[in-house]
Amino acid sequence: MASPTSLLKRLLLGRPFRSDRLQHTLLPKRIALPVFASDALSSVAYAPDEILLTLSIAGASAFLFSPWIALAVVVVMLTVVASYRQNVHAYPSGGGDYEVATVNLGPKFGVGVASALLVDYVLTVAVSVSSGVANLGSVVPFVATHKVMIAVIAVVLLTAVNLRGLRESGTAFAIPTYGFVIVMGAMLLTGLFRVFVLGDDLRAPSADLVIQAEHSVTGFALVFLLLRTFSSGAAALTGVEAISNGVPAFKAPKSRNAATTLLLLGAIAVSLLVGIIWLARLTHLQFVEDPALQIVSGPDGYVQKTVTTQLGETVFGSGSFLLYVVAGMTALILFLAANTAFNGFPVLGSILAQDRYLPRQFHTRGDRLAFSNGITFLALFAIVLIVGFQAEVTRLIQLYIVGVFVSFTVSQAGMIRHWNRRLRTERDPEARKRMHRSRAINTFGMGLTGTVLVIVLITKFLLGAWIAIAAMAVIYALMLAIRRHYDRVATELTPPDEGRAVLPARNHAIVLVSKLHQPTLRAIAYARATRPDTLTAVTVNVDEKDTRDLQADWERREMAIPLTVVDSPYREITRPILDFVASTRRTSPRDVVTVFIPEYVVGRWWENLLHNQSALRLKGRLLFEPGVMVVSVPWQLASTASKNLDRLDAMLSRTPARGPRGTAPPAVAAAPPDEPGPVGSEPVGNSRD
Repeated sequence: MASPTSLLKRLLLGRPFRSDRLQHTLLPKRIALPVFASDALSSVAYAPDEILLTLSIAGASAFLFSPWIALAVVVVMLTVVASYRQNVHAYPSGGGDYEVATVNLGPKFGVGVASALLVDYVLTVAVSVSSGVANLGSVVPFVATHKVMIAVIAVVLLTAVNLRGLRESGTAFAIPTYGFVIVMGAMLLTGLFRVFVLGDDLRAPSADLVIQAEHSVTGFALVFLLLRTFSSGAAALTGVEAISNGVPAFKAPKSRNAATTLLLLGAIAVSLLVGIIWLARLTHLQFVEDPALQIVSGPDGYVQKTVTTQLGETVFGSGSFLLYVVAGMTALILFLAANTAFNGFPVLGSILAQDRYLPRQFHTRGDRLAFSNGITFLALFAIVLIVGFQAEVTRLIQLYIVGVFVSFTVSQAGMIRHWNRRLRTERDPEARKRMHRSRAINTFGMGLTGTVLVIVLITKFLLGAWIAIAAMAVIYALMLAIRRHYDRVATELTPPDEGRAVLPARNHAIVLVSKLHQPTLRAIAYARATRPDTLTAVTVNVDEKDTRDLQADWERREMAIPLTVVDSPYREITRPILDFVASTRRTSPRDVVTVFIPEYVVGRWWENLLHNQSALRLKGRLLFEPGVMVVSVPWQLASTASKNLDRLDAMLSRTPARGPRGTAPPAVAAAPPDEPGPVGSEPVGNSRD
């Protein structure tokens, strides 16, 4: 019978995939678009909100600038898309900005880009899910009053879907993503048709509100406000980099399919963003930062709805079915936008782990061939942000996009150096012409994204961007520390270039004895079979009577090896054994000491509570002694015959058992100190058990 944990895991995640099925999880373009582009597509649902609410600080007249802000964002987006199409062709291995920066600018630049991307992926989940809750709360009051709980549940569900595997999550998200594009396109086309063809005078629910400016904004203050508005609207660019990080997940030809997906992403996102801002201006839609303070005159109990919800109500009518479809699909795409991070973060984490900048566990695939550890890590930190900022999009958005524009700018600088290096060796005129064109695109992209990065840092630093910058710095330092640790360990473990390993001069075997019973006899027999230079049985005298009984039994059985009694006036076991081992090896540093520890294995968990675990503690301490080998010699009690070994395998390996398991255990089992398992260890001192 499988354990309840294994059954629940199988129910949620499905059956494990064989490693040779990895090719079956690769994505065609029609599935890759919703998987990797849902973030950038969904940003059109909250980027217009951020543009309008920031402009509202200067009053209703400032809304006239919204089309120009949107146009500036479109120029940046098209430039970034064109630049990243060069990236995916030049570096199709999936390292994305990290690989480009590492190869062309050096490892420290690569780690800096990676730290920025990791922070941005976490913020993508937090912002997208929180925005989805806000949109859903516009039509469902229960969601608005329980937004933190709903957001956390959404993250948990996304985690479970992604743990089932990349292709399954892509298939699950394809329909909602395409549904959002169709619904938003239909809403925009219907609205524009009614205005320009039918001549309807469409007015948004907020069109007749009287709002006041929070501050008087003129001159330099107005320029600063416009720059801040542009930096908020630039959130629409987040997610573009995910495709360059996810190229390995595409079906062949990978680079061409990724580049095509990037082009589709840019075209759809630009069309929706421009359409929403345009229709908002035509319907005189107003969206403010603080409704309680800025709305001077309006209906009683007015509750501000999101921009897309207001447009849906304007075009399709208040309370109409299509209004709920618009709100529902917008909320759904925002929830699913987090899926871009759930696919980008684990892949980047795997590459960083392979380069020894993150723990190696991030490089391990789970049962469903997904990077389970990276997915889980991302979900936990996103939940922390959601709870910490109470799922408030306006507060979270200030931390956002810093990381992604750091990666944009550094990546384009790396690509410029890449093309310069290629041009020094390329002689074909046509190839050089293409390289010059690509370098020009990347140069323009670096200048533009670098300018946006400066604007973001200036306008958002005190509003919360400093938190993201601090997080990047911490992750950067942590990754360098992890790399130093792995490098130090690798240096210690590397064998010398010349000469053979020096063999030990002599091997001194010590068998720890508490009683003269079958586990002890097996340990002695096994120790003798290894043919050591010396063999000694050792017991610790913590009870005079038990020691005399053991000595008498030893003589009666005429044991072939001597029994050494080590005194312990304070009834301590570990220190006397360590001192004896040290004295045995002290005569020659080339000697080794092999300590054989007899122990019996129990089959029931409660039996472990009834037996002394001193030998387990002693093993853990002996492992830190140089020149000392520790060997566990198990003796299986009758209760182990009923032990469910398949269940034990599943528990220890965290994967379901895949075949029958024999009941005969090995003669010698290694037992590391931090993994006690179902072992009842005999006390080394001779006290009654």
